[in-house]
Amino acid sequence: MPKTKRISQLLPADRPREKLQSKGSAALSDFELLEVIIGSGAGGSDVGTLARQIQRLLRKSSPEISYESLVAIHGVSTATATKLLAALELARRHLVKSAEPLRTQHDILIRLADLRSKQQEYLVALTLDGGQRLIAQRTITIGTLEAVLAHPREIFADAIADRAATVIVAHNHPSGDPQPSAKDITLTQHLAGAGQLLGVELYDHIILTRTEYFSFRQHHML
Repeated sequence: MPKTKRISQLLPADRPREKLQSKGSAALSDFELLEVIIGSGAGGSDVGTLARQIQRLLRKSSPEISYESLVAIHGVSTATATKLLAALELARRHLVKSAEPLRTQHDILIRLADLRSKQQEYLVALTLDGGQRLIAQRTITIGTLEAVLAHPREIFADAIADRAATVIVAHNHPSGDPQPSAKDITLTQHLAGAGQLLGVELYDHIILTRTEYFSFRQHHML
């Protein structure tokens, strides 16, 4: 593979920032977009080297790229890692919307598959439009190995801002037991009540483990 030129060796018109300004972001390759976000090299690594390594990581791990995997790359600082993660999250929330509705339990479980391997309890919320299409997926809270706590306002504030018709809430049980605890049942009841008052239906609350799941809707608990 030919050696990547340093940005300083490129003609001004071919440098990523200048190219973006003159031709728009769509004209840049993934590699060039990463160079723009990174800005400059560090730790003895030039920006092109860092961009190439991060590009490989994205291809391997996206969308589950982590802060730890980024800073493990020599030359990637905390500032660079957090900028990249923020850019990815912003794109996921507001730009990458599925055109396919989440109509079946299988569709929903595929969307939530990343929760199965978490070592702590993650509570996430999916906001959906009237056609059951995903508007946004957000992590609401991250708890301990035993419990995750949330308040209805943390879920429905975003749902209202999204003008969502329905909400799906999900969390994982690292213990491997998908059965809901008393706190899970109470939380679901509170969320269902809040949704009725606000006009945003709680469509389901799903608990996932590595191999199993529990649906409050399927068990007629909603």
